[in-house]
Amino acid sequence: MQTEQNFVDGDFIKPASSASIAVYDPASETLVGQVSAATQEEACGAVSAACAAQKKWAALTSIQRGGYLRALADALESRADAIGQALAAESGKSLADASNEARYAAQITRYHAEWARRIEGEIIPSDSPDEKLFLHREAIGVVACLIPFNYPVYTLLRKVAPALIAGNTVVVRPSNNTPLSAFEIARAVQQAGLPPGVVNILTMDHATAATVCTHPAVGMITLTGSVNAGRIVLDYCKANIAKPSLELGGKTPAIIEPDADLEQAASAIIASKTTHCGQLCTAVERVYVHESVHQRFLALLKEKIAAVQFGDRRQDPSRMGPLVSAASRVAIHGLVQRALAQGAVLEAGGVMPEGSGHFYPPTLLSGCRQDMEIVQEEIFGPVLPVLKYRDIDEALALANDHQFGLASVLYTENYRTAMKVAGAIQAGELYVNRTPADPYQGYHAGWKRSGLGGDDGKHGMLEFTQTRLVVMPF
Repeated sequence: MQTEQNFVDGDFIKPASSASIAVYDPASETLVGQVSAATQEEACGAVSAACAAQKKWAALTSIQRGGYLRALADALESRADAIGQALAAESGKSLADASNEARYAAQITRYHAEWARRIEGEIIPSDSPDEKLFLHREAIGVVACLIPFNYPVYTLLRKVAPALIAGNTVVVRPSNNTPLSAFEIARAVQQAGLPPGVVNILTMDHATAATVCTHPAVGMITLTGSVNAGRIVLDYCKANIAKPSLELGGKTPAIIEPDADLEQAASAIIASKTTHCGQLCTAVERVYVHESVHQRFLALLKEKIAAVQFGDRRQDPSRMGPLVSAASRVAIHGLVQRALAQGAVLEAGGVMPEGSGHFYPPTLLSGCRQDMEIVQEEIFGPVLPVLKYRDIDEALALANDHQFGLASVLYTENYRTAMKVAGAIQAGELYVNRTPADPYQGYHAGWKRSGLGGDDGKHGMLEFTQTRLVVMPF
């Protein structure tokens, strides 16, 4: 069993109390780890360490900070198997998937290291002939990073790497469901030789997290999580007018036009819905199919979803893994049962499995309506509701009739249709003839209740900066 202590000011600290957080394997429900639960004093000490380190860190040249990030990427790659072992045990992912997530985290770390020579200011014309206006990009200070359970290694570096290259220091709270991999990342931070206090990683309860997020030295809070979690973070931000960056819920619509490659679309959508048991904020969550191909496409979906088996991915990587918790499984099954009561037709799955592990079968529902809860609320599991439409205008209206606006998908071979949807879809991302994959050189940002700010690319990096205008007469 893996046991871990919190990582503060460059070292693993002796716990101030006996309080701990138990970590369970969601595939077997066995105890796989214990991590120290930070006290409020320890958490405040981590913020103080980050604050003390930040001035020296920001005083380095950006190319020096980039060098540290490249060393961190090297350390992540060299420790990918160890990180993967911890992640697989706590998440139910296969060892290959978990280790590859660590390698992908190294890639995004290297990508952000490349911004070292590219963080630009502006020279703005003045109204006076003997004056210049200079706009500088500066670090914010200490950033609190709140990490989700679904892709905890990649998301941690997705937030920490741009924060560091911009000159900030961080206090990281990993999910209490998947904290073991975060402490393996802490060892990579040590191996890379980052200065003490630049990266601090602690597990904690909600009250202690609130203490961190409302600490006067915290200038920004970045979260990937639910809408309700986002509302809580906005309340935290009010304490000190901290900057929020929130990547929240999603309900990705997939529109299937009559001219689409139906075989390709069905395969990709089922893969999207069953990868990590559908626990992705950009996974396809609702499918709108043109009425002329509805029956053919539904048959393809049914065929492909029936071929997906669930089970422990460490024993058989071809299987779909577990949900994160028993509560998640109960909530998802409740959504399915209520949809059936409202008139949906069960095409596959929908039965609560017996035995250990938080498994739920891939589930396909037809006959769904736009007003159903299962179409309106994020499922975050392997359940796919299907609806039909008459024309592309109706499909767009249905896709946009929603509280969320993170990702969207369109399958068509008609460039006019693609351009129409690209100009009218109410979402931060549109994927044409493919399912979402969040390219890290893009910008992952949601509309509506899917968030504020965003991650990835130039614009994601600039989220971690603030501006200073210098007015210079001469």
